[in-house]
Amino acid sequence: MELQIPVGGGEVWAEHVAGPGVPVVLLHPGVGDSRVWDPVMPRLVERHRVVRYDVRGYGRSALPTSEFSLVEDLVTVLDQLGLEQVVLVGCSMGGDTALSLALNDPARVRALVLLCPGVSGFPWPDEPELDAQSKALREARDVPGMVQLGLSLWAAAGADEAAVAQLEAAVPAWFDQSDYLRKDPPVYDRLHEIQAPSVVMVGDKDRPILAAVAGAAAARIPGCEFIWLPGADHLPSLRNPDQVAETILRLGS
Repeated sequence: MELQIPVGGGEVWAEHVAGPGVPVVLLHPGVGDSRVWDPVMPRLVERHRVVRYDVRGYGRSALPTSEFSLVEDLVTVLDQLGLEQVVLVGCSMGGDTALSLALNDPARVRALVLLCPGVSGFPWPDEPELDAQSKALREARDVPGMVQLGLSLWAAAGADEAAVAQLEAAVPAWFDQSDYLRKDPPVYDRLHEIQAPSVVMVGDKDRPILAAVAGAAAARIPGCEFIWLPGADHLPSLRNPDQVAETILRLGS
């Protein structure tokens, strides 16, 4: 069932598929939208109630018109759907949001599956040339240029139709979200507080800095399992859907 869920000052597009088992909530990366989960959805809905949604400005959700927080929007979605405890599956940007909720409200998170997670507060190295290139493309509102830059950074496993569609779904938010997005508090120095059973997965074709982030996060989360994904870049649910689905099902059982 497709829904428009009201969040503070706006709405987000969501899909809610009723099924047996613990609810699973899928949080997409900042380089795509919730269609990144298409390859894993069929297996998940056989055993779980599954929810996915597009962050404001991404995919099928309207651009933001008022200040918002990613984790506050997640909480609103869960409340609107009456989900008291969930398995959170977060990719990249979605991984950081999942970690934020697990720290803010541990009782609400039954397990965490983190795919090449963003981890706010990680000491990311300066990248002045990349920053300048990205800034110039944003100021020119150069959609094709931004898509090509995104593919070069995040789609090392191939600029196929699915990868291109993901970048095209993300670029509008890159242009227009920053005026409204209120960043949630950093999580990196609090990862030792995570209580939920956790898995961190990262592809061997992802950017080396993302592999470093994933490894550092897994080392700090108590009892966390770490999994390398062969042949995967920053879109692991497109590249390794079977292994991603199997891991979610295992954590959700």
